[in-house]
Amino acid sequence: MHVLSSVIRLAALSLGVMCAATAVASDATQLIDSINSYRSQAQRCAGQASLELPPLAAEPRLVLPASSNIGDLQQAMARAAYPMVNVQMISLKGPNDPQAAMKAIQESFCQVVLDPQFVDIGVSRAGREWRIVLARPLLTGGLGDWQAEGQKLLTMINSARQQPRQCGAQAFVATTPLAWNPTLATAAETHTRTMANNNFLDHKDRDGRTPGDRAELAGYSGQQIGENIAAGQDTPRKVIDGWLASPGHCANLMNPQFRELGAAYAVDPKSDAGIYWTAMFGTQ
Repeated sequence: MHVLSSVIRLAALSLGVMCAATAVASDATQLIDSINSYRSQAQRCAGQASLELPPLAAEPRLVLPASSNIGDLQQAMARAAYPMVNVQMISLKGPNDPQAAMKAIQESFCQVVLDPQFVDIGVSRAGREWRIVLARPLLTGGLGDWQAEGQKLLTMINSARQQPRQCGAQAFVATTPLAWNPTLATAAETHTRTMANNNFLDHKDRDGRTPGDRAELAGYSGQQIGENIAAGQDTPRKVIDGWLASPGHCANLMNPQFRELGAAYAVDPKSDAGIYWTAMFGTQ
């Protein structure tokens, strides 16, 4: 009887540990979701306006225990076998739930979570201590020329357009595929190269030109122009997944009024994000 009683207590203890671990994991997921929701809308941060940004991907190698002293952050990344170009860590003490942690991030660390160079995120929690790690990985390489990768984006976008889709609060039915337009592609490549070489991510270029201005300058006489941009993702698949998870980017992809597309990428290792992408949508 005593043995049975001990087994029952041990099982209850194991269940309690499992529940606690699940709760911590759930809190981490909730905080990542809140950060990505924050990034998905234009924000004001430190007197600057940010763009709508794609979501950060949850990366297990970036989950560093909040209760331990990890020492040098770059060495910790090496131990975790995460090949990175840049990494930044946020440490919080005091928030008792993901909502309070998110409030603290918005108040004190908005510039970090709104930095477009970061692609991956890891979150850990121990009591009222939180550790949020954001990083940009090394590019894996293997990309073709900008036109080949632009055509891959077109194929993936057309595949996405074949299915009904919810983009934030907006519902879209399946719609017609887009056709490749070399003039839009040239405008996309020019803007992408400008962003990479000048280390910025914005729909306005350094001369103040908008996507419509650039399309017209390239010789495209369009009635409607749209543009999606991205930075840091090193494959077309990652770019598309990020755009589909972002309401505004997703709406551009699914817009039935668009008929044509041109897309490109550009790399500059001296830039913060390393790699930049542009997709220009149009209707003549």
